Amino acid sequence: MVNTGGMTQLLLPTGSCTLRTAVAEDLDPILELLADDPISASRGDTANPGDRLAYERAFTAISADPAHQLLVATIDSEVVGTMQLTVIPGLARVGASRLQIEAVRVRSNKRNLGLGAAMIRWAVDQAPELGCTLVQLTSDAARVDAHRFYERLGFTASHVGFKLSVPSAR
Repeated sequence: MVNTGGMTQLLLPTGSCTLRTAVAEDLDPILELLADDPISASRGDTANPGDRLAYERAFTAISADPAHQLLVATIDSEVVGTMQLTVIPGLARVGASRLQIEAVRVRSNKRNLGLGAAMIRWAVDQAPELGCTLVQLTSDAARVDAHRFYERLGFTASHVGFKLSVPSAR
């Protein structure tokens, strides 16, 4: 991993990729990554042009909040991966902050290059600099392969998560 001017070069088994903060021009490729994932697509992330305004509002909110980092991985300037990092302050664990890794996606034709592992390892390495003593992530129960992937990276399935969809007031 090499840091140069706000961008990080991640070394992969067969080359490298650049990891950087997402900019507005990355929104379409990020949406394509979400739509490329069957589980995300089943939840409505289909890159439908009618949803564009909602995605733009979310992108603006994420970009404006210093607790969040929306990142993209590029190979030859093409967006091939993304993830969102969020620092969550807490009282538990003696006031520990935690780094939440969310929405990790790698384009289907770029999987098995070591890109996802390099992205996750980079995020874990950032945790202490962000004041975090714990790194956590959630994964849909149907993502059995992803669970094995995260366990290979040292994560343990220590909790059971619950979600409840509610209507938006916006």
